[in-house]
Amino acid sequence: MYLTLSFVLVSSLFFSVLILFLFKSCMCSSQPYKNLPPSPPRLPLLGNLHQLGSSPHRSLQAMAQTYGQLMLLRLGCVHVLVASSADAAREIMKTHDLIFSNRPKLSIPAKLSYGSSDITFSQYGEYWRQAKAIAISHLLSNKRVQSYQQIRKEETSLLIRKIQETHESVVNLSELLISLTNNVICRLALGRIYDGKKFTVLLEKFFELLGCFSVGSYIPSLIWVDRLSGLEQRADDVAKEFDEFLEGVIEEHVSKNVADDKGQDIVDILLEIQKTNKRGFHIERDLIKAITMDVFSGGTYTTFTNLEWAMTELLRHPQAMKKLQQETREIGQGRSMIIEDDLDKMPYLRAIIKEILRLHPPLPLLIPHESTQDVKVLGYDILAGTQIIVNAWAIGRDSSTWVNPNEFQPERFLNSPIDYKGFHFELIPFGAGRRGCPGIHFAMVINELVLANLVYKFDFALGRGESLDMGEAHGLTAHKKYPLLVTITSCK
Repeated sequence: MYLTLSFVLVSSLFFSVLILFLFKSCMCSSQPYKNLPPSPPRLPLLGNLHQLGSSPHRSLQAMAQTYGQLMLLRLGCVHVLVASSADAAREIMKTHDLIFSNRPKLSIPAKLSYGSSDITFSQYGEYWRQAKAIAISHLLSNKRVQSYQQIRKEETSLLIRKIQETHESVVNLSELLISLTNNVICRLALGRIYDGKKFTVLLEKFFELLGCFSVGSYIPSLIWVDRLSGLEQRADDVAKEFDEFLEGVIEEHVSKNVADDKGQDIVDILLEIQKTNKRGFHIERDLIKAITMDVFSGGTYTTFTNLEWAMTELLRHPQAMKKLQQETREIGQGRSMIIEDDLDKMPYLRAIIKEILRLHPPLPLLIPHESTQDVKVLGYDILAGTQIIVNAWAIGRDSSTWVNPNEFQPERFLNSPIDYKGFHFELIPFGAGRRGCPGIHFAMVINELVLANLVYKFDFALGRGESLDMGEAHGLTAHKKYPLLVTITSCK
């Protein structure tokens, strides 16, 4: 009898909760608009969550082939507009840029970025404008990026020496590249190199968490799922570890004396701005840490991802590798290394980097936007509060824009004005408009210098018995799933 009664009570509770969820689901789905973008069928409560899969950029591209360049999904109770074409991206990040300049409030990024107080995830408004202005004027200007030239040269030279010391054995090139980018960004942002392996592991956790789906962000009544799964605790642990590290870095900088701005790193500059209050905008300590985290995390993993995919594609396409080697060796003329002044003379190098960014954008799905008011996009009604996902990966492989879109063909960029700086919406690996990445030049000069020197100094081949697996790791960035193992010999 007790078992029967318990079963009845549990059943009643289950059906009551189910009815409540269905009611909320129906309330979420009610729309006063008639001309909404096409939508795939969805489940109660979940909406289209079950259709995202482990590689959402690929799943969304496949869905867009059926439902179009603008597609409206419902993830839980959140309406999400997916843009999968250059025209759609242009509407969002240029025509209606102001309306779509906000960021949605997402629980995991908020935990990892000091309550979304950084430049990447902060809400659109005066605070964000001031924070971005500080970054552009004082940290990422052309003059400041140029001042870091010696550090880039020294770390590239160190990479060359490390490779030469391998004596033609099989080398984990992925490991060397992540070490290089970690060291460069550490020196630029923090003033010195910190434990590379420890930091690599921390960054892997950081980007994996940013790419995780938080149930509570889309179905608030199920926020307990994030706690039960351990997602919230993992995010709290990584945020704490990063904060303790950055606190230590700031204390080191506060205790040292800096006579002038020569050799200043990014933390030095931010502390000076805080002390002098030059901009009339008080910089809290958390903002210093948040901006430093933005520069460090963005500069390290996106740069590493680009270089890793570039070397992978060149190994898959020996003729392209040979052509790039010929270009660098004609410019280098036997000198010890390629320098930054040489880079403007290498059109094929830049064509290869553009092709890598087209096929393998470091963030396949750009950081989400959010609409602040109702607006029409390509004739469709979009509600205020709609979350926007721009599928940069799909745009780079759009057959209506690119000939043979899935093939690696750097030559397509040799006589093309298309660039990756946010003005050509066929190629937007770093976004565009107000929320476009402010550190493009900061990151890309490292890519150009390192890639040019690798092919200038060495010949590459796959290790014996190795094959090129093109699988992608899961997370915010889509770097290679497996490390790139190669045999490297010095060029004759």
